[in-house]
Amino acid sequence: MAMTGPSGDELPGDDALMSEINMTPLVDVMLVLLIVFLVTIPALQHALKIDLPRVASQPERIVAPHADVAIDANGVVLWNGERVTMDDLDAKLAAAAAMHPQPELRVHADRNVRYERVADVMSAAQAAGIAQLGFVTEPRPRPVR
Repeated sequence: MAMTGPSGDELPGDDALMSEINMTPLVDVMLVLLIVFLVTIPALQHALKIDLPRVASQPERIVAPHADVAIDANGVVLWNGERVTMDDLDAKLAAAAAMHPQPELRVHADRNVRYERVADVMSAAQAAGIAQLGFVTEPRPRPVR
């Protein structure tokens, strides 16, 4: 297949298309990469010998205390099973936030309670400085097949 010029006539000496790939740029890139790898490999293999002390102790398992806050369907708030008002809850949350280690606050909310009431309890916990707050739920029963 011959190539044609802008005027439509065939160009001399272009009877065949060039079907070779120019390998020079590929070889140049490969050589550069080879040199980079040869320079960086000794730096990666350099290690420092350190004689670390050995101990025979067991890791200490610290179980942080927790406080349960339950909110029933009517919006009544319970602190560890005891009915409290929002003012009492604020005082108990502030006392819990001052403890060391700080207890985790576990919120048990009835499925039918208004979210506004749950948000009020979460806001009070944040204002008191409680760092760990978790929601306790019940798993759905598996369907019988």
